[in-house]
Amino acid sequence: MDDAPLADADLDALVPEWMDWARAAQLLGVSVGRVRTMIREHEFAAAVPRPGAGQQIPADFIQDGEVVKGLPGLLTVLHDGGYDDRECIAWIYSDLDLPGRPIDALRENRGREAKRRAQSMAF
Repeated sequence: MDDAPLADADLDALVPEWMDWARAAQLLGVSVGRVRTMIREHEFAAAVPRPGAGQQIPADFIQDGEVVKGLPGLLTVLHDGGYDDRECIAWIYSDLDLPGRPIDALRENRGREAKRRAQSMAF
């Protein structure tokens, strides 16, 4: 990613597919209220991807009916480092030479390096 602040990233261009909270709840087999709690507790990150859209969740955050392994821990590290949900999503979808983006590493069960990089950003 270039040197532009993560908060200024065009999330709609970075994230290929978004879903509303109701769709996330359906895929996880939980209530919309539970999805709201998951966002508040940093198991998910949600943002408004484009003007006029409501708050949504990247579809890649759910895999096989569950939250992608390692995502909640990574989000906690990023939030502890002072990042908000929008910045977390931008970081997770940025190419960091892991190889590839952190979301790809998480979905392929090789998220340890992504988490290590997030931890180093906090210092």
